[in-house]
Amino acid sequence: MTVPLSILDLATIGKGQTAAESFAGSVAMAQLAEKLGYRRVWYAEHHNMSSIASSATSVLIAHVAAKTETIRLGAGGVMLPNHSPLTIAEQFGTLETLHPGRIDLGLGRAPGSDQNTMRALRRDPQSADTFPQDVLELQGYLSGPTRIQGVEATPGKGTNVPLYILGSSLFGARLAAQLGLPFAFASHFAPNALQDAVAIYRREFKPSEQQDSPHVIAGVNVIAADSASEAQETFRDTLRARVSLFFGGGRQFTDDEADMILDSPQGQHVSQMMKYSAVGTPDAVTDYLDGFAKHADADELIVAHQSTGTETRLRSVELLAHAAGLARV
Repeated sequence: MTVPLSILDLATIGKGQTAAESFAGSVAMAQLAEKLGYRRVWYAEHHNMSSIASSATSVLIAHVAAKTETIRLGAGGVMLPNHSPLTIAEQFGTLETLHPGRIDLGLGRAPGSDQNTMRALRRDPQSADTFPQDVLELQGYLSGPTRIQGVEATPGKGTNVPLYILGSSLFGARLAAQLGLPFAFASHFAPNALQDAVAIYRREFKPSEQQDSPHVIAGVNVIAADSASEAQETFRDTLRARVSLFFGGGRQFTDDEADMILDSPQGQHVSQMMKYSAVGTPDAVTDYLDGFAKHADADELIVAHQSTGTETRLRSVELLAHAAGLARV
């Protein structure tokens, strides 16, 4: 591989699994990723999704960090409008204090949920409008000076937890460039604006104390398997699971029902979301990722190993690391 590889772990709860089993899988994945030479693992904040267990992102990071030693861990991301900047500064300041030099904080402005869940979170519908100001307030708590006189984060102050702007649009690209922060684009589920966003970010980037040059992380789905047919079968199962997530309303579709929806115009949108997917044998996957890194003009790839089963995901993590020539610890 020409760029470093990291992992986005959605803490997926597979069919017949419990949340506890999902967390055990996340620990196993981080331990394996650390051993195999991946750069970092990130966890995303989602709410009211029965198949995703990473809703309490900072708690999950703490759990995984206590069971690993060197790999960087972080949020990819925290949906900042759901929280007060001070609370997030205290949480991630605590994490950095407990696990120095290992914690990242990626920030997004989407709700990570639907309208009803937004109300349950007590989120102000207009809170996304103040996202840039909230990022600066949070940065002040972590790296100083505080932007609210007399208010400091304890722990947090002076920890200098690195911030990343996450986005799936041109807005995030411009904000990351303006603030001089690394930019991670969610091309693993929102592929359409990838190249335009990266071009704007690189063109408009202004150096900051944290970052003196642009750094682009691009998301991409990966399913590496021992055979091409096995990889394609896993990919199809992943698409079926997404159909149930987006259209099931709490119920699981049968394979035949999911396939019918996938073949419909609505289902084509699910397939389009996973436009950037490396699926196949390890060599085929690494060839795809090399090409994708150039296409995205990325300095780092964050790969989402897609599978409804823990063992299949772990096998994909291992196969890709070997094929990409990552350095084992």
